[in-house]
Amino acid sequence: MGKLDRYIAGQVLAAIAVVLLIVVGLDLLTALVDELDRLSERYNFLSMLAYLLLTVPRRLYEFIPLSALVGCLVGLGTLASQSELTVMRAAGFSTARIVLAVFKPVLLLMLFALLLGQYIAPVTEQYALGKRAVAMAEDGMLHAGEGAWHRDGNEFVHIAAVEPDGVIHGVTRYQFDDQHRLVRSSYARRGEASADGWLLTDVAQTQLDGERTLANSLERERWQTALTPELLAVIIVKPEDLSISGLWSYASYLLDQGINPDVYLLAFWNKLLQPLSIGALVLVAVSFIFGPLRNVTVGQRVVAGVIVGLAFKFAQDMLGPASSVFGFSPLLAVLLPVIICLLAGVVLLKRAG
Repeated sequence: MGKLDRYIAGQVLAAIAVVLLIVVGLDLLTALVDELDRLSERYNFLSMLAYLLLTVPRRLYEFIPLSALVGCLVGLGTLASQSELTVMRAAGFSTARIVLAVFKPVLLLMLFALLLGQYIAPVTEQYALGKRAVAMAEDGMLHAGEGAWHRDGNEFVHIAAVEPDGVIHGVTRYQFDDQHRLVRSSYARRGEASADGWLLTDVAQTQLDGERTLANSLERERWQTALTPELLAVIIVKPEDLSISGLWSYASYLLDQGINPDVYLLAFWNKLLQPLSIGALVLVAVSFIFGPLRNVTVGQRVVAGVIVGLAFKFAQDMLGPASSVFGFSPLLAVLLPVIICLLAGVVLLKRAG
């Protein structure tokens, strides 16, 4: 890599890093204000700070595409404003060479995002949610708003919290017969993974037999289910915050259960193709610098970048549900905005010469 390549790469990377830190910092500040309402004796200020710090990898991952777009506009735009790009081109450094110099550090950013989304952010997010849900427990009862629902055959299960070591809290189960009538409900305060299922402790259950109900308590109960600790770790976290491999495994599990997995397939393709999304947005940013945003201020470039980034995000968010409603592939819903950005970037670069 030549000196000019390193110079351009350094300018672009520095701008992306600054934008990413600012955006994530603002998001953390907003999250902190929202979390203040949850504070209690168990979930104190230090617990809240620990939770927010554990969510930093997920927030970094979410904002990398937007930061890459805006950072590239700012970094490359600064060079354009100081006429450095004009001097480079006059010295024989072609537009294609400048684009290549920009994409060299962006490739590292793509790799970082892929590793962050697969190995780091899902683990820290699960740990953060599990610890917060347990910390917010009062007198052994967990908040109903925490956790996630899951269907396992004729049984509907709500699990309030899943810890990384295979311990679950607040397990509510509703069992229905083939005529969709409720026949049994139960609540277990805690459960631990074992070789042949789950061992639930401190269980309160109610049997429904016609017009009669029978309530009793069990110190322990064996729960046979196909849900493993790995799968439970998946359902407790939002699809967009899961690992790529976890999304694929859970989507396959839902197919085996006869449940539509489109939500998880959509998140899978979003995460798998996020490097391509970053590349498409960066290409649009470069084409803007050589085209319509060549002679504007930094503020105008930032505004333009935010608008394009939000439009890209909204397009993917709208096409995702539309794929389920109209029956087209989640892969197409993810790819369509990316293809539009790539085509727009190529066309603008060709016009700029």
